[in-house]
Amino acid sequence: MTAAQDIQAVEAAIRLRGVEWDLDPTLDRMVGLVDLLGRPQAAYPVIHIAGTNGKSSTARMVEALLRERSLRVGRYTSPEFASMRDRICVDGVPLSEERFVELFNELEPYFGIVDEKFGRVSFFEVLTTMAFAAFADAPVDVAVVETGMGGSWDATNVADGTVAVITPISLDHTDYLGPDVETISGEKAGIIKPGATAVLAQQTVGAAEVLLRRAAEVGATVAREGLEFGVLHRELAVGGQLLHLRGLKGVYEDVFLPLYGGHQAGNAATALAAVEALTAGDEPLADDLVRQAFAQVRSPGRLEVVRTGPTVIVDAAHNPGGMEASVDAITEAFGFNRLIAVVAVMADKDVDTILELLEPVVEEIVVSRNSSPRSMEAEELAERAESVFGQDRVHLAPRLDDAIDLAIGLADQDEFGSGVLITGSVVTAGDARVLLKVG
Repeated sequence: MTAAQDIQAVEAAIRLRGVEWDLDPTLDRMVGLVDLLGRPQAAYPVIHIAGTNGKSSTARMVEALLRERSLRVGRYTSPEFASMRDRICVDGVPLSEERFVELFNELEPYFGIVDEKFGRVSFFEVLTTMAFAAFADAPVDVAVVETGMGGSWDATNVADGTVAVITPISLDHTDYLGPDVETISGEKAGIIKPGATAVLAQQTVGAAEVLLRRAAEVGATVAREGLEFGVLHRELAVGGQLLHLRGLKGVYEDVFLPLYGGHQAGNAATALAAVEALTAGDEPLADDLVRQAFAQVRSPGRLEVVRTGPTVIVDAAHNPGGMEASVDAITEAFGFNRLIAVVAVMADKDVDTILELLEPVVEEIVVSRNSSPRSMEAEELAERAESVFGQDRVHLAPRLDDAIDLAIGLADQDEFGSGVLITGSVVTAGDARVLLKVG
């Protein structure tokens, strides 16, 4: 069997264990697994990240800051764009195919033991266990771990984060996490552990109250965006924005961030506070270290310009909160005379609100579907879009490659000032990056 066949067989075996979004509110299987393995998640300090939007971008910024301090860092994020290996990174690089296969084969007998004792180990539990084991084997100095969904019952929550980061919370996954922001916040607050530092991004009043109550109950130290840390100033720059940030230990000026939008500036401030919270002493980080780290940050699929002539942007916004932030950033950073959107969304999302947020900035919309079985059928999405945009502004292309070609063709009708936005889902962004051959 070739290496390619090996990795395909392992990925297929993991996918047979169910779907990532099927939340089972128990940590019994994960506790059983990590206990069998000698609790690998306790072998290194963890920065644990939960929230509705901004988790992956914040994780990448935290990783960049830590690596600039010459630390070996493990990063676990989800979902993947192209390969399952993308979720588990050491030193900024996904596990190799050989290591991924080797790790699964080493752990598979333990999955079988837990299957028999506690019920079948899920897709996400397998990958989370692999990440914890990979980080312990490396070994890493710090692990940056993003929750999959929620917090309290998320598989990653067998780790006790030295720092618990909560990015902005809004409505998403309401079937699993609860009907309102307060209930969802209670679930995500579960990653705040006794004695930890809770770094809280800007939140609604209701979410903040829930998070602060949890921190008080467990005796966690709290750092809040807008109070203990935050963005002092930002301005547009070529290829991104220039930031002045107030951290927990100092002020950092003239920090270039090659990402767009006020939400990414907030993510940068949050990441900076998280790293400062992990760092001993009261001395601020070196200015040059902070500048160099942020200048290297990349966040694939987050308002990512993947082509010019016309400009094509790929964005993973998949809920109203994320789409609102993306629309604000596009309006601020790009002077499009005409914007064509390619949209493919999951059927369980707040599709109507997503479309309503896009309508003021999009001239024409091409609706399609992505590669996920959860994707809304293009025909149904077209009906939804027509009720928001009107029939004349909506185009139907069930295949995403055809939809992208159609949108680029529409943008090409204007010589200058037109752009294409491909959005609606992390899967849509990942599919588009593959189709457009983005490295």
